[in-house]
Formats: sequence, C-alpha cells, structure tokens
Amino acid sequence: MAQSTSSNMADIYRFLAQSLRYPDSSWLQAEYFSALDAFLVGLGWDAEAASIRRSISESADWLEPLQVEHTRLFVNAVPAVIAPPYGSVYLSDDGMLYGPSAEKTKLFYHEQGFDLVGEADIPDHLTFELEFLALLVEEGKSDEEEFFLAHHFRPWFPKFKARVVCETRHHFYRVIVNLIDFFTREEM
Repeated sequence: MAQSTSSNMADIYRFLAQSLRYPDSSWLQAEYFSALDAFLVGLGWDAEAASIRRSISESADWLEPLQVEHTRLFVNAVPAVIAPPYGSVYLSDDGMLYGPSAEKTKLFYHEQGFDLVGEADIPDHLTFELEFLALLVEEGKSDEEEFFLAHHFRPWFPKFKARVVCETRHHFYRVIVNLIDFFTREEM
C-alpha cells in the first residue's frame, strides 16, 4: 500500500507540474481534461470540475484563452509579470529572479543526486520544484520531501498562490494553484 501511495503522490506532483506548463495542444487534450475532471470529482471538488467543464465546452477555441492567460500571469504583462513562478522572486528582498534561494534550491537538487538538464533552467521554477518532489517520492525520500517543502517550497508558494487566485481571469489556473496548495500543505 505504501508503494501505491507514493507512486500516486509522484503522479500527482507530475500532473500538477504539467498543468502549469505552457498550454499546448500536444498535451492539453481531452485525456488531460478527463483526468483533471476525475481528479477534482474524486476530491469532492465538484463545483471546480463543473467550472472547468463549462469553460472548455463554451468555446470551440478553448486553448487560446488558456495560452493568453498563462502568458499574462506567468510570462509577461504590462507593467510587470503578475505571478512569476519562481521562488526567488518572493523570497528575495528586491524581488530578484535567481537569487540566493534559487542557488540553495539548486544545491539541494544536487545533494539529492539530481541536476537540471538545461543550463539556462532556473531551479526554483514551480514546475521544476514539483517534478523534483515527484522524484523524491519515487525514491522513498519522504524526509527529504518534507524538508524541501518546508524550506524551499512553502516559504514562497502562498504568495504566488495569492497572486494567481486574485488576478487570474481563467478559473483553470485558480483551480490548479488550489490543488497544488492542497497537496503541498504541511498536514499532507
């Protein structure tokens, strides 16, 4: 049972990481939305599932609004990016990207035997952190998972989540950040 639970948690982390990647038709298909719907219904989040179903079924072109909102929230907006998905932005006094917290995150990855593939990859990007958590779970490193959550993830994620929840124009992103919050809380 413990193996099944950890395998499920790794899959959940990966699903959540995928959900915050740029919306692309190569992965954002009917199968993804079926899985998200089943996931939400299984958690008892029926209103959230219905809201996403509506937003996808109301328009023949549902992909472009998600792409526009992803770009507006996480990539660029005037006058500034609304919710940069990087821990260092929230943890440094000056809001600097790739600050000391990013270096600490990268060092922790390395200490656990992992490195980023791309040299230009910023280690404290939300999707990288979720993928890393999935790897820790798969390796049975629950103490390291909890340490990472407590010292690298939870210190900044609530600020990011608040920005997304407050500023998003698409219910999809509100639901996804609430799911991430649900599965990364201390009591989990």
